[in-house]
Amino acid sequence: MGRNRVIVLDTCALLWLAAGSDRLSNDARERLDAETVVAVSAISSFEVALKYRSRKLELPLPPREWWTRVVEHHRIDVLGLSPEILFTAATLPPVHRDPADRFIIATAAIRNAPVVTADSRLAEYGITTFV
Repeated sequence: MGRNRVIVLDTCALLWLAAGSDRLSNDARERLDAETVVAVSAISSFEVALKYRSRKLELPLPPREWWTRVVEHHRIDVLGLSPEILFTAATLPPVHRDPADRFIIATAAIRNAPVVTADSRLAEYGITTFV
């Protein structure tokens, strides 16, 4: 198949995938099935834990256990926050102010990967997005 194709899930898309939500379109599900690598930024684990702690997110398990099971079950690669990603995120134009989203944008930009997201602002960075 040649080089590995990567697709990046933002935090909401990860939650939707884990819950089997219809917020992910059939097109998105087909594209996820077709990719050789489905990935998520490590920053999403931080977002999940914060939302759970602030009671803005309900999970069937504690966040760490939920995360481990979801990434294993869906065979999702967790992409770390390298200095390259952090420096890239810091130099992005100020379209998006949420630092976690900026890390996801930088991760996708460096890998030239599309992002599964409902956040239309990510496209303003030249990132291919779909939901």
